[in-house]
Amino acid sequence: MDAENRKYDIQKKENHTIIRVLVEKLDTNIAPALKSELVLIAGNGEKNMIIDLSECRYCDSSGLSAILVANRLCKNSRGTFVLTGLQTAVERLITISQLDTVLNIKDTIDESEEYIKQEAGKE
Repeated sequence: MDAENRKYDIQKKENHTIIRVLVEKLDTNIAPALKSELVLIAGNGEKNMIIDLSECRYCDSSGLSAILVANRLCKNSRGTFVLTGLQTAVERLITISQLDTVLNIKDTIDESEEYIKQEAGKE
């Protein structure tokens, strides 16, 4: 995909993968493709993922579903999933859905990476 049409950016790091959503709306236009990307990442043996939603101002149920897929994939492989960069509306949706009790949510990528390191150290 060319840079203008990219909906997300994937950055593989040493012990985790960062998925940055580059569009303002995480909805039915992007969620299915994002889900299959997450399955591929997990299929490649990655068990720790960070989804960065700092560009994202809106999320619907299909977006939440993609987030939950990432969470489940990481759990199944005994890894860690972290959600970061939540905008007000997205954070509100996650709180209303009570997913804030299920998901690891951090303010920044740095905090997320630190959290993954700590969790990996517990094994």
